Amino acid sequence: MKLLLDLGNTRLKWTFSAAGEFGHAGALAWDTPDFDAALAAAWRDLPAIGSAWAATVTDPARRAAVIAAVAARWSRAPRWAVASASACGVRNAYDDPAQLGVDRWLGLIAAHAQNEAPCVIASCGTALTLDALTGDGRHLGGLIAPGPALMRSALDTLAAPLREAGAGRVVDAATHTADALAGGTWQATAALVERFSARMAPRLGGKARLLLAGGDAARVAMLLETPSRVVADLVLRGLATYADAAPGTAAHG
Repeated sequence: MKLLLDLGNTRLKWTFSAAGEFGHAGALAWDTPDFDAALAAAWRDLPAIGSAWAATVTDPARRAAVIAAVAARWSRAPRWAVASASACGVRNAYDDPAQLGVDRWLGLIAAHAQNEAPCVIASCGTALTLDALTGDGRHLGGLIAPGPALMRSALDTLAAPLREAGAGRVVDAATHTADALAGGTWQATAALVERFSARMAPRLGGKARLLLAGGDAARVAMLLETPSRVVADLVLRGLATYADAAPGTAAHG
């Protein structure tokens, strides 16, 4: 059995895979009080593993905390996924393949493995990332923008009066500041998703699936006019495929 770990910007997520099947899954926010103790408690009764695999987009201190937690619980060291020129039937569009975020790379691998391509993948979290993937596994490239919460945080930092506005509602035309901020940030996200999808459509054969992943995916989906589907745990599913294909790795290990 493999332990799969997704170290995102906001939280750590984990699941187990064996013979293509997924088991127990969980998540813990990085800002949880006494994170190390909380993680140890969450993992206390989890099953034995044959190997651990991880992907990270967060800082070295959090990576080190996870390495220590895996060693303490299972006496294992995680193997880390990295973006490359090609893997699992997917070809990386980046001039320097290693510059592509590993979360985006694993999302592409998952979409290809699950026969979702041709597709556009929109990962909606702290950052909004967009990627296009052809039916034969060719990555066409993508975009990165701040997610709604990050946009709001930037506005609060740069314009002090906005900090007191409150959460607000997403509306088409606001009549007070809280709704204007909510509507502006969330609809900017939705608009970029739809624009990217429309621009990529001709290069994807004129028709492609739109897949939404990340913590804000469900809320973004509600704002789209383009048909879309929320795919849970896309990074972890890609990591499972990546781990199974790694040299010297058995599917059950």
